[in-house]
Amino acid sequence: MLLLLDIDGVMVPAKGWKKPELLKDGFPAFSNKAIDALRQLIDQETTIVLTTSHKSNYTLEEWKQIFKNRGIQIENMIALPKNIDSLNRREEIVNWLDDNHYFGQLAIIDDDTSLNDLPNYLKRHLLLTSPLVGLTTEHLESIKEILSKHLEPA
Repeated sequence: MLLLLDIDGVMVPAKGWKKPELLKDGFPAFSNKAIDALRQLIDQETTIVLTTSHKSNYTLEEWKQIFKNRGIQIENMIALPKNIDSLNRREEIVNWLDDNHYFGQLAIIDDDTSLNDLPNYLKRHLLLTSPLVGLTTEHLESIKEILSKHLEPA
């Protein structure tokens, strides 16, 4: 199972009027609701694919530690490649999935509205969060329904 995961607006609610709390590692704290929800989604078979614009700022080992510092243990993690062509999130995701020929359980968890323009075969795997709220346990049923639809070739 792949979870394509954004950070800002998903794990860290984007509240422009309030500076996010930084933990000792220098990265913002995740919301407790997002932590609870993600913990319930991941298991040994889950691979987190970081789609965040911060993805290239840290190594995968550093990312795993950032999650661990926030109470989330992730064994399998990868990140989309560095965005050297200034693609939007939709283009990054479509290109990566095309390049990797992935078919199976997939959920895209993001707040980026450009993802509304995903091709239909991918859009049905999208959970778009409100950037002010982020991921919550109320999203779990929708995500489980998304995961029940295996990604098929276009």
